[in-house]
Amino acid sequence: MGQEYYMIFKIGDEEYGVDINDTVSIITMTQITRVPKTPSYIKGVINLRGEIVPIMNMRERIGFPIVEETEDTRIIIFKVKEAPIGGIVDSVTEVIELPNEHIKNISELGTEKVANYICGIANLGERVITLIDLEKLIA
Repeated sequence: MGQEYYMIFKIGDEEYGVDINDTVSIITMTQITRVPKTPSYIKGVINLRGEIVPIMNMRERIGFPIVEETEDTRIIIFKVKEAPIGGIVDSVTEVIELPNEHIKNISELGTEKVANYICGIANLGERVITLIDLEKLIA
């Protein structure tokens, strides 16, 4: 059948993936300018090559406790509906090709209380990768 490429990143010990077509670039941590009256998971904005990009802490947005940044901490710049948004992640691990037969749709999992931003689960033997719908995550 078909297959897609996904950018894989880690938050804690868990692996997450987003469609590579939604990924613009990966940058090291940089100075983030705080913006008042935004949700707590929005850390502020950066100036990326002349474009102002809002930055969210993916760890906080997904519900993990906040931790100190490390040398592996990265900002992934995504394009969502043609607008850039950055996500701070613990580390970026790889880009992989996931055959569709390895991806389970959330509705197939038979559970009701799954976060609405999860669009699937990829099962790769020992690895389980949660696939994220960026539009729903930032909504």
